[in-house]
Amino acid sequence: MSRTKRAGGAPPKVCCMVSEFLEEAGIDRGQLRRVRRQVLEGIILLCRWQLQRMEEKPPGGPRGAPRNQGRRVRVE
Repeated sequence: MSRTKRAGGAPPKVCCMVSEFLEEAGIDRGQLRRVRRQVLEGIILLCRWQLQRMEEKPPGGPRGAPRNQGRRVRVE
């Protein structure tokens, strides 16, 4: 529904405003759904990769290793 076709001067519904915005941007619902799916699959892949990296680290990694303390030197 176009802005010029609205009757009575009633404010547009939010869903109609979104559809108009996408239409003006040249994006159809199918394309939007494909892009949204790709983004979500990318996020899932990133999370799985991060979990895999966390599981592969040996215990006592950088945070669990004892810290090397500097030697105290007495200056005269």
